Amino acid sequence: MWKRIALLWTLVRTDARRLWFALRHPAAPGWLKIGAALIVAYVISPIDLVPDVLPIVGVVDDFVLVP
Repeated sequence: MWKRIALLWTLVRTDARRLWFALRHPAAPGWLKIGAALIVAYVISPIDLVPDVLPIVGVVDDFVLVP
């Protein structure tokens, strides 16, 4: 189990680093930077726009935002 957690952490860290460098690139458009910031804020935020109490829709919105 710890190997899986370590692998997941490595993937998340690598993806976060790639996103950071991509958004710092001068050619990255402003709307992309704002959109990425909003998605990260939504995923981290304890407030959920579509509550997870709803059987399917509540979970699907989180899976769609975080591929």
